[in-house]
Amino acid sequence: MKAGKITYSIRDQKGARFDASFHMSDGLVVRRMIAKSPYGLLNINDVSSEVFYGIRAKRVYVSSLIHGIPFLSSSDILKSDVNNVKLASKSLTLGVEQMSLKKGWTLISRSGTIGNCAFANAKHAQKLASEHVIRLVPNNILRGGLVYAYLASKYGHSLLTQGTFGGVIQHIEPAFVESLPIPKFPDSFQEIVDNLIQNSARLREEAIETLIIAENILKKKAELCELTSEDYDYYGHRNSKRSVSCFTRQIKDVGTTTINAFNHSERIRNVKSHIHCQTRMLKEVLLNGDTFSTGSFPRIEVKAGNGIMLINQKDIFDTIIKGKYISKRGVKADNLVDYGEVLVAGVGTLGENETFCRTIFANEDLEGQLISGEFIRMKTIEEIPSGYLFAWLNSDYGFRFLRNIQAGTKLCRPIPKLVLELPVPIIDKESMAEIDSLVREAHTKRHWANQKELKAISLVEQEIEKWNN
Repeated sequence: MKAGKITYSIRDQKGARFDASFHMSDGLVVRRMIAKSPYGLLNINDVSSEVFYGIRAKRVYVSSLIHGIPFLSSSDILKSDVNNVKLASKSLTLGVEQMSLKKGWTLISRSGTIGNCAFANAKHAQKLASEHVIRLVPNNILRGGLVYAYLASKYGHSLLTQGTFGGVIQHIEPAFVESLPIPKFPDSFQEIVDNLIQNSARLREEAIETLIIAENILKKKAELCELTSEDYDYYGHRNSKRSVSCFTRQIKDVGTTTINAFNHSERIRNVKSHIHCQTRMLKEVLLNGDTFSTGSFPRIEVKAGNGIMLINQKDIFDTIIKGKYISKRGVKADNLVDYGEVLVAGVGTLGENETFCRTIFANEDLEGQLISGEFIRMKTIEEIPSGYLFAWLNSDYGFRFLRNIQAGTKLCRPIPKLVLELPVPIIDKESMAEIDSLVREAHTKRHWANQKELKAISLVEQEIEKWNN
């Protein structure tokens, strides 16, 4: 519990706010720290040409990228892959221009979980975002990367969350963001921080392009065509012209594992017929012929930075992973992730934009980390590189095969036996090695990108702390 009193002069700093959450927030402490800047202060309004959140407009969602534009929510802006999102109709969605994003902007979540920031790279550009995302357009009075690093720092986050209002759902407004103080950092310092952020953004763009190259090689070598939404069953937006999925199966084709019609889909059977190269069952390419999981362990929460960080499905798909910290007591060292493991999100719902059944390659960021027991974990035999298996399961084919074998009502899980029977295309060794190398390169670039961004944010925090020692 916090207790304190305020004077009229303090209240005058930000108008007629009388709620204790504002005056007792960390934001006021940070304001006093920022006020000690030896370089003078500006407001965010001074260093931006515009701070806004687009428009509120009726949106019509579609299932095809041909007819739609990727539409990001306030949580989507934090993801490392911004492609698996909802698609807003190009022709029926109003205000597309006002909702579009551009490279170099700082994106801020304004509703629900407030104050999370992302630096828009080329993969965000031309996508749309909801009114729950505040856009900050830099004007180069202070460099754009520096402004982002400042707002993404722990001090910037405290300032952003100080201005929340609302009952059930909290918000902040562009006018409040514009009013926030920002030190007028020297040009040399700005250049260092901005270069780190710009290089980080470029590495993330290169990582995505590298993964696309890897998938294209796989599909070319395995002679796989591109899938459309007509090729598989799914839960999501569809048009009235889509044919009903209706088929018959003989008892001998059903077996004892499942009678669920979705697991015996005619569409997915046709997709499997697209694979003309040699295949092996997943269990034949896995170490010990099976998947595994982290298992259960005590979850005693401790302060951030103590104990060990636990990563769950919600956190692991973010650009920079931030889990919760738990005590190391009862956590076995052999449960920690090894570099090169293939991880599949093993619990979730069937929405097209959900992370359920999405695949992760364990790179340097995940090595030695503790992940929750909901992940399906895989290690491959020496003959099949793990990067190649990731590229296959991460493709539209692998994802649809995994989704097709789920069972459950509200929370679904892949059926373990059917997971092990999934087909894995076997192409020539040289191509598998090339794909593996590209996957590792892409994920190392993501690691470097994260390191550069974290270093930029740390430099800003250290500079502020120097004024207060």
